[in-house]
Amino acid sequence: MSVSLPPRATARRTPDELRALAEQGDIELRSLEADEASPAEVVAWVARHFAPEAAAVACSMADAALPHLVSAQLPDVDVLFLDTGYHFSETRFTRDEVDRSLDVRVVDVLPAQTVAEQDAEFGARLYERDPALCCARRKVDPLQGALGGYEVWFTGVRRDEAPTRTRTPLVAWDERNGLVKVNPVAAWSFDDLIGYATDRKVPVNLLLTHGYPSIGCEPCTRPVAPGEDPRSGRWAGLSKTECGLHT
Repeated sequence: MSVSLPPRATARRTPDELRALAEQGDIELRSLEADEASPAEVVAWVARHFAPEAAAVACSMADAALPHLVSAQLPDVDVLFLDTGYHFSETRFTRDEVDRSLDVRVVDVLPAQTVAEQDAEFGARLYERDPALCCARRKVDPLQGALGGYEVWFTGVRRDEAPTRTRTPLVAWDERNGLVKVNPVAAWSFDDLIGYATDRKVPVNLLLTHGYPSIGCEPCTRPVAPGEDPRSGRWAGLSKTECGLHT
């Protein structure tokens, strides 16, 4: 079932308790016999320490690998979709397929203003004139508001995506949002991601097979040529490389 905010309410531990848990998890998951924990082992750690209703999965709907991975151990987990008003039709289709085919609860996280209302206040195509402000209003602020009801959130951030992400930990304390942040597929490559989705027949955004290895809002995303940085199609021609969700 796809729903709008608010998410399910749950009693939260204190920030100090959650911060200590994040530090404990970082130590545990980096001290296994292997170099570090596998994605499934990371999710298992979360399942041991958090109730399903205390967890959320942030998903851009480029693929459903992360929701599938998490819901295998945390069934009916909330999947947060940032409905910016600027998504490709393929992205919306993928969202609907995730909602239909996986054991998750899709939560549509909406900005405070519609696109038309934002245009009326700031002028049309804010994403061209001030992309940082547009991302803040349509992604960062809405997500921060949504995460207030949870203790832990999962992201699909991978270290191979950009130089700014090469040191992404598996588990960390998210100071800005005030909860534990978990990146179970940090060590995966793009091929690992596609292989997981293909083997398990989970939804994949059709744009991934048409030159879009990183998918954001339609006005700010272009195809990437072979050999280019996977995120070079995001905000092409601008110095901007991140929307602000993970910085």
